[in-house]
Amino acid sequence: MRAILKLLRPHQWIKNTFVLIPAFFAGKIFLFVTDHRLALAFISFCLAASAVYILNDLFDVEKDRLHELKRERPLATGAVSRQTAIVILLILAAAAIGTAALVDRSFLAVVGGYFALQVLYSLILKHISVLDIAVVAIGFVLRVLAGGVAAGVPVSKWLILMTFLLACCLALGKRRDDLLLDVEDKEALRPSLSGYSLRFIDNCLIVLAGTTIVCYIMYTVSEEVVTRLRSDHVYLTSFFVIIGLLRFLQIAMVEQKSGSPTLILLKDTMIQAMIGLWFIAFLFILYAS
Repeated sequence: MRAILKLLRPHQWIKNTFVLIPAFFAGKIFLFVTDHRLALAFISFCLAASAVYILNDLFDVEKDRLHELKRERPLATGAVSRQTAIVILLILAAAAIGTAALVDRSFLAVVGGYFALQVLYSLILKHISVLDIAVVAIGFVLRVLAGGVAAGVPVSKWLILMTFLLACCLALGKRRDDLLLDVEDKEALRPSLSGYSLRFIDNCLIVLAGTTIVCYIMYTVSEEVVTRLRSDHVYLTSFFVIIGLLRFLQIAMVEQKSGSPTLILLKDTMIQAMIGLWFIAFLFILYAS
């Protein structure tokens, strides 16, 4: 059971909080408690994400055995058989689709699109440099769009752009970490790595981080947001976003430890502090001012 739980990677479910972002920015985060649709949306994406992780592991067993950390995954070690993994995958996929259907048809369509994209990613797209990063980022955008559908709130174009840019930064950080691994044949580890270099990734990280910051500032001062939130102080939350992104760049380029954004979030005190302060500041502006 411990191996099966590890196969599901529940610690990665934190990424699915992106489903809650539209409701949070719209001042309706309490829908998570009062409206079962938003809670079901979060659960559906958790189930879908675990199914996708198993699918990727099934395709990448041999490559994972070359990876410094991924070699400990249940399929790579043999702790879980392929047959068992396939059965769990099918159960999770069915449960994710069934839960999505309880939300509504539009949400089901988004989840279906997410599954289709991830299958293409596992089969083809993850082997194509740059495109592999874009697909990962689109997966996060789909989470945000799905959250908007579930909460019944419109999703701002700024929010879509910020999500895509931030996800690209995080995915590039993972590629950078793969390049630093002591593996003789990088293409055996991940074919798309042949299209990356440390200099290219570092330049991309700087450009994307800068663009993300500008995009966030433009969002906070836009007339749409100021009018909807009835506050012209949202821009103050930009300070925490800037420091948080700078800290991520420091982890990636100075400390060379950008492999798992989830683990960074769970372990890095400064990033946790910036997210916490950003959340409190935004919460105060949205609900108390």
